[in-house]
Amino acid sequence: MAGMTLISMTEWLAAGLLLIASFFLLVGAVGLIRLPDFYMRLHGPTKASTLGVGSILLASMIVSAAHGRAGFAELLITLFVFLTAPVSANMMAQAALHLRLPGRAKPPEDAVPERRKNRKPSKL
Repeated sequence: MAGMTLISMTEWLAAGLLLIASFFLLVGAVGLIRLPDFYMRLHGPTKASTLGVGSILLASMIVSAAHGRAGFAELLITLFVFLTAPVSANMMAQAALHLRLPGRAKPPEDAVPERRKNRKPSKL
């Protein structure tokens, strides 16, 4: 290992991150195909693909930093993916609850604002 340069070490680290990313993306794809209803299918790909894309972008930032480039674009893409994927998944789940899309588990009564009983708002 004494003959390894900084560039080759960063390339091995990036290769490891790409393997981790491919594992998470594969799990997300299998979850999308195999899970039985919309809510479960929504959960698998959003969580797994966020980690997969994050690992790919982290590997890209490491390699670009080793070659003297800042990797600012990858950082912005990572922030965008980490902010938008959970929000969009939440919005799709809320829309499915509003449309009363059937699922395996019974949704809580107060999951959709229109179904909430007249309750006083809780004081913080």
